[in-house]
Amino acid sequence: MDKKQTQKIIQKLRQEIERHNRKYYLETKPEISDFEFDKMMQKLIDLEKEFPDLLTPDSPSQRVGGAPLKQFRTVTHPVPMLSLDNTYSVEELEEFDKRVKKFLGIEDVEYFAEEKIDGVSITLTYENGVLTLGATRGDGKRGDDITENLKTVGSIPLKIPVEGAAYKGKVPSFLEVRGEAYLSHESFQRINNEKEEAGEELFANPRNACAGSLKQLDPKLVARRKLDAFIHGLAEIEGGPELKTQSQTIEFFRSLGFKTIQHARVCENIANVNHFVEVYREKKNKLNYDVDGLVVKVNRFDYQRSLGTTSKSPRWMIAYKYPAERAETVLHDIKIQVGRTGVLTPVAILEPVRFSGTTVSRASLHNQDEIGRLDVRIGDHVMIEKSGEIIPKVMEVLKGKRKGSLRKFVYPEKCPVCGGKAERFGDEVAVRCINLACPAQLKGRVRHYAQRDAMDIEGLGAVWVDKLVELGFIRDLADIYYLDYDKVVNLERMGEKSAQNLFKGIEESKQRPLERLIYGLGILDVGERGAYLLAQKFKHLDKAAKASEEEIQSIREIGPVTAHSIHEFFRQKGTEKILEKLKKAGVHFDLVTAVKTATPFSGKSFVITGTLEKFERSKAEAVIRGLGGHPSGSVSKKTDYLIVGESPGSKLDKAKEFGIKILEEKDFLKMLKQSGVA
Repeated sequence: MDKKQTQKIIQKLRQEIERHNRKYYLETKPEISDFEFDKMMQKLIDLEKEFPDLLTPDSPSQRVGGAPLKQFRTVTHPVPMLSLDNTYSVEELEEFDKRVKKFLGIEDVEYFAEEKIDGVSITLTYENGVLTLGATRGDGKRGDDITENLKTVGSIPLKIPVEGAAYKGKVPSFLEVRGEAYLSHESFQRINNEKEEAGEELFANPRNACAGSLKQLDPKLVARRKLDAFIHGLAEIEGGPELKTQSQTIEFFRSLGFKTIQHARVCENIANVNHFVEVYREKKNKLNYDVDGLVVKVNRFDYQRSLGTTSKSPRWMIAYKYPAERAETVLHDIKIQVGRTGVLTPVAILEPVRFSGTTVSRASLHNQDEIGRLDVRIGDHVMIEKSGEIIPKVMEVLKGKRKGSLRKFVYPEKCPVCGGKAERFGDEVAVRCINLACPAQLKGRVRHYAQRDAMDIEGLGAVWVDKLVELGFIRDLADIYYLDYDKVVNLERMGEKSAQNLFKGIEESKQRPLERLIYGLGILDVGERGAYLLAQKFKHLDKAAKASEEEIQSIREIGPVTAHSIHEFFRQKGTEKILEKLKKAGVHFDLVTAVKTATPFSGKSFVITGTLEKFERSKAEAVIRGLGGHPSGSVSKKTDYLIVGESPGSKLDKAKEFGIKILEEKDFLKMLKQSGVA
């Protein structure tokens, strides 16, 4: 077969494949099976491999995913991707309407209302009809270039207008559109089933699964996830028709072959918007994808331009979020779960009830005090609610329906897992198991110890932690350093390369600074800052372990509750044994980060707000500590400096109120240079 014949076959295959893509994603009327579609795609890929000069960027073969990337490129959004103001009541919607009409000086405003997809915001750029860039929202001004990942999404056109689209006019020379990537319920369930079979940690919900997929550096993996996308907004257009309204723009998008929001309508006034709110209330729970409300936009673009934006959100658009739904059911039992820090958390076991689109059979009761406040008893009729439409919780007991004299629930005084003593500390509402060797806490403790901000053990993720604990290979934290290579390498799905990386990571962790070791131990109330203060004070873990409460409390920023917690930790049953095992394994107890003195940072308190261009926040805080400064998470009258990055939050207003000195990033970098940090 010569090149000319091949070119014709390739062109015909591309047209057929994109036609079937459109039937599947846009019209939801597939004409062929997945198997037949895959055969057609494979034929195209084989022909393009045989004649590589015939491969084009808009070929549907690009949807299967190319070579893995090393990292994502950061891109700047010419038109910022702003966030939305939220409202939870019709009254607040009407207040929004009043503000709009007052600003515009008119009697009534036409709105465009559309469902709000609970997914991941994306932006797509087309030059002369070809997709050249796909990016995440990021911080609104900058995002990640995830073009190769978004090319795998079947509903995103690689070229516009797509074959068979209705648009007959001139293709815009430049077009940037905004949308939402998401996962259908079926795709989400399939992915979690596969992860469960592989012994991997499950995604919490479709949005998290979608976000996690788009962060993958291997587009082939993203292609297997079968993401989808709705397009709903116009950022920029050049060389196309003059678009005057949001509703007209949506029709234009459809004519180009984009998949647009399915439930949307033009509303003549706010009364019509309120009507749509009620109509959609029932529909939203029957969809094959997650929504978290409606987006209400002023329909006319000239009005949108007049209204403008604040620093955070457009004045012409608002998100209406439905109040969390409630349902009545019966509480059959109360089970106690034990977490990483030993907290005993009560969970309500319920008569299964379906609402907000899912079946609920468990709900949170939070803590012992909440059980007492509700006076909830096994056998009670209760009202449950989904907080944020994700986490169910018991809201009230329907005592009028209580039958007979139901017994009060008695909170355990011992850990239900290990039988160790369970008690409260200070004014805490939580009841905790204080046995460091408790199996229920062990998985969480090991995960915490191995995480990047602590001992940073590469290869020891949540899935392998769970497996190694369940097999009995790890019975306490120190057992990480006594793993048997021959046993680990032969575990299913481990492999020699993975085992080598794991054991290399374990060996390298022995050289971590003392503050990271202290943080990794998971002492109650001790975060990264507290761990750093302890390391600087005692210089050696043995000295910290032997310190009195008074010595610990003498450290600036450590109060009596935290001091008691630290003191008690080092006197718990099993702690001394674990520390001895760590020392014997070669974990260093005395690698203390050197702190410079006599720098512009010495003795000064710093707070960071917004996104810094040159530093991640944790890195910036580490540098400040190394120069004798005190990074803090909140602004107070004792704060000396506020470092301001892109998109600063409310901390900036508070700092101005207190008269605190404001440093832009360039000023911060100048101070670093003065301190000898390049």
